[in-house]
Amino acid sequence: MFRKVLIANRGEIAVRIIRACRELGVRCAAIYSTADRNSLHAQIADEAVCIGPPATKDSYLNMNAVIQAAINVGADAIHPGFGFLSENAEFARLCEKNGIVFIGPSYKSIEMLGDKAAAKETMKAAGVPVIPGSDGAVKSLAEAKKIAKAAGYPVLVKASAGGGGRGIRRVDSPDELEAQMTAAQQEAKNFFGDDTVYIEKFLIDPHHVEIQMIADKHGNYVYLGERDCSMQRRNQKVLEECPSPIVDEKLRRRMGEAAITAAKECGYYNAGTIEFLVDENRDFYFMEMNTRIQVEHPITEEVTGFDIVKAQIEIAAGQPLHVTQEDIKLRGHAIECRINAENPELGFRPSPGTITALYVPGGPGIRIDGAVYQGYTITPYYDSMISKLIAHGSDRDDAIRKMRWALSEFIVEGVDTNIDFQLELIKCPEFISGNYDIGFLGRYMEKNKKK
Repeated sequence: MFRKVLIANRGEIAVRIIRACRELGVRCAAIYSTADRNSLHAQIADEAVCIGPPATKDSYLNMNAVIQAAINVGADAIHPGFGFLSENAEFARLCEKNGIVFIGPSYKSIEMLGDKAAAKETMKAAGVPVIPGSDGAVKSLAEAKKIAKAAGYPVLVKASAGGGGRGIRRVDSPDELEAQMTAAQQEAKNFFGDDTVYIEKFLIDPHHVEIQMIADKHGNYVYLGERDCSMQRRNQKVLEECPSPIVDEKLRRRMGEAAITAAKECGYYNAGTIEFLVDENRDFYFMEMNTRIQVEHPITEEVTGFDIVKAQIEIAAGQPLHVTQEDIKLRGHAIECRINAENPELGFRPSPGTITALYVPGGPGIRIDGAVYQGYTITPYYDSMISKLIAHGSDRDDAIRKMRWALSEFIVEGVDTNIDFQLELIKCPEFISGNYDIGFLGRYMEKNKKK
């Protein structure tokens, strides 16, 4: 096992990793920007290193500074969390070059899967169902027109290096293709430094279902069930649940086995998530693979009893998985609501400021993954998520009831939050019945806006 792990992240995921390290008896060091000087992760780690000014390019995305911080504190491994450098193949390669273990997959796997167009081709070759569209990157408008016509409108133009809903444009007719392709390329260039795009058929109102898998360096693979992430606003996840209300045991097995096939094709190890779109016929199609821990990993942990973050560290240290597929049983149901400092009534405008009062719910089946406290100042420099509220019940109805009272008890003063908005969602008939899809939230908001 490692002597010391440097956590190359911030906020609630940094706190989560610190707790996992403590359970494993591993010392941990945190990095922080000057804006995060009073952050919880910097205060509770065994030691903390200032990495630079607030701008992410000068701090959390500064690869050389992160590596130097690890060397200075004597860390023999780095956990990147999610976001920032977590899916950066060059950073993983730099860790290896400096004799530091990257807690995640190999840089080769990250490279292979980081290019969404190339990943799609890899999955297609492995026999994993893929959405109809281009065979790799689209090189010209003429080629794009030909592919879109063959796939059938509507189609999506998507950034090959994309993620987090960025660099995606829907095209409903040939007349829109050029403008939307240009817009997608420009956004991709701005966010990822790569304007490569590909085209795929737009599936109308599918479910977004992802399979959590984990593999060690000894050839052992397991999948940990699925999560339904269909409750999205502008391709950004708002609420997730595990298991999915539309997935039965037969479909779960088919999707899980496809996910393992995909991982094996890439020589993958550590935690990974394969995202699928599931249509009205319960046919599923590969969308992308995330080569990191996911924001919504707690609901899988609650339902399976499997600590994914601890397993990440153990696998990176060379230890084998301590479970087989037969050991993985889904127990009950879990829901996660992302609590953000934002104002839904003002277009979800971020709400930085100081938290003047805070009460977080507790009790049986309630888990909070957060990094804020009373007196903490939320800065405008980073993501607006402040906590994740997780409810675990004996079944879906029980989990919904727990989430209702937990949201009702959650108090944050000093900044605006989306707590009331989440409470509305958890009470709406479509969610209660499980009759919602990836387009539901957009329709729901439009309907309520008209009122």
